Amino acid sequence: MYYLSIKVGVNITNLKPVQFFSNKQGNIGINVVKSPVKLTILEMLRNNEMEFEEIVRNTGKSKSTISVHLKSLREENIISYKIDSNDNRKKIFYLNSEYLGSMDVSSSRVEDENVNVFIKELIASDEPFSTLLYQTFRSMLIKEGVNIDPILNNTGKKIGSNLFEELYSKNLDDFIDNISQYWENKGLGILTSELGQIIKISTKDCFECKCLPRTGRPICYLDAGIFESLFSLYFDMPVKVTEIKCYTMGDEMCTFEIEALGK
Repeated sequence: MYYLSIKVGVNITNLKPVQFFSNKQGNIGINVVKSPVKLTILEMLRNNEMEFEEIVRNTGKSKSTISVHLKSLREENIISYKIDSNDNRKKIFYLNSEYLGSMDVSSSRVEDENVNVFIKELIASDEPFSTLLYQTFRSMLIKEGVNIDPILNNTGKKIGSNLFEELYSKNLDDFIDNISQYWENKGLGILTSELGQIIKISTKDCFECKCLPRTGRPICYLDAGIFESLFSLYFDMPVKVTEIKCYTMGDEMCTFEIEALGK
């Protein structure tokens, strides 16, 4: 197993993170957001719709400042608004684009020398070329402080929805056995499971992260997206997938908790 060491870079505390959002107005492109105030607004709108006064209250900024930033975000088609059905004087703002990821140049970085050592060791290993390509790509993104977790998660959801019919069995044990067999046949890892109100699925030799640098946080967003789609379709209701163990956290396997949320 190969790990890159993480080392904090030179003095870059004045540099700010940026976030990337899709353009959903029929135009190809990505919107890049750098403003701390805008990022705060978008973070609040990521999972909730919010009325103007609520945004002002939660940001602690003046109404005029928030108005300027909301206008700019609307013009960039990142957010939109609707009129409150109970009070047509109020506007309710919501995210009108897809969050793609972020780049934080002030985060811990991986040195070029360590990247080269990592790649040489990975090439010399018995890992399939597809794993080599994926692990190197992810490592280079981590090195540059680029976070594409949302894209990976959405990609996983697409894969899971297309895999579902192939793996489906009416019996839950058989369904999970089919998933495990698929994982093993494709060289994605060895799965074990624990059934209960919360399903636990663990992966040894996880293709997504086993050779990635230890970041101190779970990083298997592709797997999580696949499991979310598979079990949401199986139970015909939303599920929450939480990765509680990961190779990048120093664990010996990756473990996901899958909890049905109800309709």
